[in-house]
Amino acid sequence: MCGIAGLIDFNSKSNTNTLQKMTDVLYHRGPDDSGYFFEDFKISQVGLGHRRLSILDLSTHGHQPMTYGHLTMIYNGEVYNYKEIKIELEKYGYTFESNSDTEVILKAYHQWGIDAVHKFNGMFAIAIFDSNKQILTLVRDRAGVKPLYWYYKNGLFMFASELKSFHEHPDFQKELNHDGLALFLQYGYIPQPYTIFEHTHKLQAGHSLEINTQSSHINITKYWDVIDCYNRPKLNISEEEAIIETEKLLKTACEYRMVADVPVGMFLSGGYDSSAVTALLQSERSEKLKTFSIGFHEEKYNEAHHAKKVAEYLGTDHTEYYCTQQDALNILPKLPEIWDEPFGDASAIPTTLVSQLARKDVTVSLSADGGDEVFAGYDKYTSINNKKEIFSKIPRIFHSLVKKSLNNPTVHFAARKAGIFNADDRLKRFALMLDQNEKGLLKIGSQVFTDIDLQILLTLKPNRVITEFDTEITQNWLDNILAIDYKTYQLDDILTKVDRATMSVSLEGREPLLDHNIINFVSRLDLKLKIRDGNKKYLLKEITHKYLPKEIMDRPKMGFGVPIFDWFKDDLKQYITYYLNDSRISDGGIFSVLYIANLRDRYLAGLDVNINQIWFLLMFEMWREKWM
Repeated sequence: MCGIAGLIDFNSKSNTNTLQKMTDVLYHRGPDDSGYFFEDFKISQVGLGHRRLSILDLSTHGHQPMTYGHLTMIYNGEVYNYKEIKIELEKYGYTFESNSDTEVILKAYHQWGIDAVHKFNGMFAIAIFDSNKQILTLVRDRAGVKPLYWYYKNGLFMFASELKSFHEHPDFQKELNHDGLALFLQYGYIPQPYTIFEHTHKLQAGHSLEINTQSSHINITKYWDVIDCYNRPKLNISEEEAIIETEKLLKTACEYRMVADVPVGMFLSGGYDSSAVTALLQSERSEKLKTFSIGFHEEKYNEAHHAKKVAEYLGTDHTEYYCTQQDALNILPKLPEIWDEPFGDASAIPTTLVSQLARKDVTVSLSADGGDEVFAGYDKYTSINNKKEIFSKIPRIFHSLVKKSLNNPTVHFAARKAGIFNADDRLKRFALMLDQNEKGLLKIGSQVFTDIDLQILLTLKPNRVITEFDTEITQNWLDNILAIDYKTYQLDDILTKVDRATMSVSLEGREPLLDHNIINFVSRLDLKLKIRDGNKKYLLKEITHKYLPKEIMDRPKMGFGVPIFDWFKDDLKQYITYYLNDSRISDGGIFSVLYIANLRDRYLAGLDVNINQIWFLLMFEMWREKWM
């Protein structure tokens, strides 16, 4: 795992010192080594910078940038099947000076060009400069596990693992992207390819970008899309065959991700996803796997005792830590530095804590993210289907009448009197959902601030932008929302959270459930193998029960919740009164002072509000103070 940064300056105003600053601000991603490539050409300057976290081949042979002939490469991530590719390349006459996957990637690109990416099984953000063709190529892995941003304005092209690198260049113009802000306020993250800054983009997962260093022409190409997996014909196989093949794919994916020349561990929550991965790994080795869990003293959020039961049954070397209010207070001011784009998932705090815990013993930790999106584990999937069925029973001729009733102040008052929590927001949202299909229900259900809210909240009205929520898929309702979640919530919330949290402490996170061979297969299975009689994640559960008894595993799904909002009532309240005060909001000129004052004061008075709205606004204002 590493950090990369680079530039093409068509104004020839950059220098090695600037490149070094852009790179070294990513020190946390790679404290073991650094390297730089900088050349002045007739038309432009080209710079590549690399920070290394040594995982494979700890010698200097893995140093980057790495050059082979006319190709120079920097890279963040891992290609797990590099040994097989290496054997294939040796048949073409290639020889190797190291045991690193970097050299294999570089020579694979030399042999096959951009088509080499189809051979890679892993997580990666790659930059390769071809001095003969004068082309820089960027590539991001299929699931988007590794981040890659790019910027282009006024003859300056930059790319990096994190946005903070761009701030180190004196010609970076940090203009707030109001469409990106609107997306953040809706979802708590900014979906690809958008970012919080103008002229700045996320390279989309499964895409490559080529920029000509002479003409500045940019070409972006898609090489993989999860939607293509779901659009293929379903497999006509038995349940037993599906279980056998899925288990085989899971084992292979897990074993691939244990390959390292440094200690490796596992994040264990006690849920099905992490328990399945832990069980598969421990069953294949005699030495105890190191596992790590975070718990809370607030029982309704605590899963640590479940994780401990799983660890004891499997015989892992388990470490747990109970997160306190003071821990949250210590991390809260650091969030805008770690997540240098506004980020609203409060579980970033315990994810950072468990990363700190693991880093004391290991350099690599596996995580089980993707299980819900691949195997259909979220409660919202069945909830969406239930809502769709309920709405379909209301004759369309009555829809406008029902909507009018749901938006009636008298109805809202009665709902509040009846004790319905956050009644106003829930009734308005229900009215918006009435005419929606499953895709629309997922979109509205995912939004913290709706389109209507934003029209009142924001002083500059956002444009209607197209996101993956607008994707069209031809298969069944579940395929539709699984694919969208894979490309939105999983990608820009879950994976962003884990990447920044782990990398903030120089820990490499690996995601076995996102091996593309797994989704290639599972996406073609019948819906009933994912949700059966309301039992979500059916297939993965059946596999897990081979290794862990049902009495340990069967319990209500909790997710990685965090009692941050309970804590707000005490010490954390000071953040709200400081960052969301009228004067500060007025000076910013971004939000309606009245809207925020009403929301803030209702919360401080103990009245019902959507607490996530408070949190998102707080996260943005803390980010704005740090980066604008």
